[in-house]
Amino acid sequence: METKYYTVVRIDGDYAWLNRTDKEEEPLLVSRALLPVEIDEGTNLKYEMLQYEII
Repeated sequence: METKYYTVVRIDGDYAWLNRTDKEEEPLLVSRALLPVEIDEGTNLKYEMLQYEII
């Protein structure tokens, strides 16, 4: 599986908008239930093996 890196750019209720930092892609809308509880705008995340992890 490919490892991807994101930054949380906006939290919108139960969802968060993520921008990929290692490659050019459209912003990604993700349910906050899939993300670590501690996230905030500006948090850097790693996506690997179907899990998001704060880095």
